[in-house]
Amino acid sequence: MSEERRLIGEILEEIVAAGGGPAPVRLGLMAYGSELGQEELITGARLALKERGDLSVVLIGPRHEAEEGMEWIETPPCESDVVAAMESALQEGRIDGAVALHYPFPLGVATVGRVVAPGTGRELLIATSTGTTATERVEAMVKNALIGRAVARALGKKDPTLAVLNVEGAQAALRILRHLAADGYPLCFGSSGRSDGGALLRGNDLLSGAVDICLCDTLTGNVLVKLFSAFTTGGSRESLGWGYGPSAGEGWSSVVSIISRASGAPVVAGALAYTARVVRGRLPRLVEEEFALARKAGLEKKLERTVPVLDEAVTVPPSEPTDDEIHGIDVLSMEEAVRRLWKEGIFAESAMGCTGPVVKIASSRRAQAEACLREEGLID
Repeated sequence: MSEERRLIGEILEEIVAAGGGPAPVRLGLMAYGSELGQEELITGARLALKERGDLSVVLIGPRHEAEEGMEWIETPPCESDVVAAMESALQEGRIDGAVALHYPFPLGVATVGRVVAPGTGRELLIATSTGTTATERVEAMVKNALIGRAVARALGKKDPTLAVLNVEGAQAALRILRHLAADGYPLCFGSSGRSDGGALLRGNDLLSGAVDICLCDTLTGNVLVKLFSAFTTGGSRESLGWGYGPSAGEGWSSVVSIISRASGAPVVAGALAYTARVVRGRLPRLVEEEFALARKAGLEKKLERTVPVLDEAVTVPPSEPTDDEIHGIDVLSMEEAVRRLWKEGIFAESAMGCTGPVVKIASSRRAQAEACLREEGLID
């Protein structure tokens, strides 16, 4: 959508609001391709309309022969034609956002899922669940945090809490985010509910909804949304939650949310309501704000070390008993950490502890080893 069209839309919304209420959010719904049948998608649209008076749904696809009373953009029974019609409607401003069964997002754009934590009934955002914000894993996770915050803010959460799921890249991403926060990026860390606390989440924390935003890589997030959405049905369909969430990324102005081919009517309705809320909350604008704040706090410089550079050859020092452990090193940086210590003449070994990867060293070398790893940015 052009800047002029966006401004006109905002002015019209303000005029309508001054006259007694906000203009309805017009959302397109891809009404073709569900494994559960077209009727399931239409039922989901009707549920959303019943629940939200400020929502208008435009069905996009081949018109259902028994369906009357709803607005359609008719297409042939071909998924590429449905996607093309949806994109045209977005570009022309006929719809404010869309819910799709699939969409080829460009690099830099991903979606933020939303699930129900079964232990408490709390909402939990999964950042992210489809798409890719960067090709390098740690950089992608850091950027996932930015768009996760933007989505939470679009939902009305002023200071959303965030913590990182304990997956590959978690320690490195958390370290960068802590440095960003120390340099002015307004990030509020949450804490695990386990006895040792901290901003690394375990599976228990997902079940309890310990924080507002669970930060992870996209493939893990995709699996999490599927599990939380379909566990009550044995996997035959997704019956709970809001789907895989709205798209967000720097320079990306569209709001396209994703559901799956196995999403049932309640999830379709939830996805439409979720999308309407973030459209109303001006998600693209908030994404730009988050990236601007992060860049002001030195985002690019802090991301420079996300790809380790290893020496070509390092001599292993003489072996000695390793009776101490250094924690807080990401699994993706373990080889680099061990080799850095070898280079300093400190014998070290990598290992996997009960809470994640560790570097084993002699207790007499701990202070020297920590200083070396801290200088290299591998621990805080």
